[in-house]
Amino acid sequence: MKQINELLQELKIQTEQKGCHSGKHWFGSGSMISSYSPVDGSLLGVVQTAGVEDYENAIDKAEQAFLSFRKIPAPKRGELVRQLGNKLREKKESLGQLVSWEMGKSLQEGLGEVQEMIDICDFAVGLSRQLHGVTMTSERPSHRLYEQYHPLGIVGIISAFNFPVAVWSWNVALAWVCGNVCVWKPSEKTPLCSIACQNIISEVLNDNGLTEGISTVLSGGAEVGKWLSEDHRIALLSATGSTRMGKEVAQKVGARLGKSLLELGGNNAIIITPNADLDTAMRAAVFGAVGTCGQRCTSTRRLIVHEAIFETFTQNLQKAYKQLRIGNPLDKKNHVGPLIDIDSVNTYKTALSEVKKQGGTFLVEGGVLQGKAYESGCYVQPAVAIIDHDAPIVHQETFAPILYILKYKGSVEEAIAIQNEVKQGLSSSLMSLNMKETETFLSHWGSDCGIANINIGTSGAEIGGAFGGEKETGGGRESGSDAWKAYMRRQTNTINFSDELPLAQGIVFDI
Repeated sequence: MKQINELLQELKIQTEQKGCHSGKHWFGSGSMISSYSPVDGSLLGVVQTAGVEDYENAIDKAEQAFLSFRKIPAPKRGELVRQLGNKLREKKESLGQLVSWEMGKSLQEGLGEVQEMIDICDFAVGLSRQLHGVTMTSERPSHRLYEQYHPLGIVGIISAFNFPVAVWSWNVALAWVCGNVCVWKPSEKTPLCSIACQNIISEVLNDNGLTEGISTVLSGGAEVGKWLSEDHRIALLSATGSTRMGKEVAQKVGARLGKSLLELGGNNAIIITPNADLDTAMRAAVFGAVGTCGQRCTSTRRLIVHEAIFETFTQNLQKAYKQLRIGNPLDKKNHVGPLIDIDSVNTYKTALSEVKKQGGTFLVEGGVLQGKAYESGCYVQPAVAIIDHDAPIVHQETFAPILYILKYKGSVEEAIAIQNEVKQGLSSSLMSLNMKETETFLSHWGSDCGIANINIGTSGAEIGGAFGGEKETGGGRESGSDAWKAYMRRQTNTINFSDELPLAQGIVFDI
């Protein structure tokens, strides 16, 4: 296991450095932000953010870069993404460890996040030869009617701390093959991860003799997000984070009739019916609830369990939680690492208090862990509470390892109604070996989420499928399937190769 100083050196990160880059050199004239590791509380680095002038210069470079980048054939842009994927393969161990140090997720999850970056590069390389349109039959003789797709321009990316590198790669890999350039505002809680990514992608650009502005990172806080949201030069703003943040972005982008791609909060549930394989359900529930210390947008927040198996399942769940090992996420023996910072710990503690106030009882008590192994103050005990489904706290997304167990008595449709009653609509799962139940869950009167799974948990999506959700999750789709269309503008074309000028709908206009 490499020490943090060795990792920073390998990834070309200074402990004090500028936090903005457009492809050639690091710059920044704004305030300083510090990156503290939730693993041990140590100061990892200090980064200077973007000022207004830095932002304007970066967007000017991006605008100029787009004019030439869009003319490169899509398969050639795919070749750049292929090279990026290979660079990530070389840096997987180091970048994965940095994710664990700066964000606090387990080493396995850190490495998995980098693998996800590699996977989306592979997907995008193939996509670069498949940006297809549609040919239709014209109603007019000797006419051809078809649709094609063109790049948008500058794609802005706002990412969250919980996936400090993967979500950026989802966007940049697709945006690049579609012919766009990218400007990234990473989370101010994980600035070093973004610096590492920009260093890696800049190697690819420089190796290919390409201009500045194709990939830009602008470190900073909410002010950078505000600039991107209000800037008419940003053709598409892809924002990942809380529902509150997403609403602000949507209002600002909508006010200028811009495009936004929102992937926001989740309040995800697993329904467990009497026909479930309870061992599979148990493993899915525990990982979904405690993976990344409950800080995934797809983390399992609610278990909806039928009364016939309620007592058996909750007893077994209690036993499973006793086996969890909590500690340094870079130690492979540990299942659960820390929360990102003390603010998150305070949010967690407030939620535990609300559970008690709202009539919940704890199957597994929570609390902040003490001792030398937990000196950062960010380690907490994953908690499990039995509570009514209509308790207000159940309808809030708390970004922490708190799992609510809700009981249902009737059919699977009753359980689905409980699942769907929250405002968020990201990920959902049903555990059952009964086909009527599974097909009901997947029907148009079933789960109202963007992701609906059978006999797997709510977290751990593959890049091949479009990722995103409905309602207050924002409606956006990233990653696989046809999510690439969000990064392009659709154009309808009609070609007349006759000697006449017939009009549509049979209209006659003679002069």
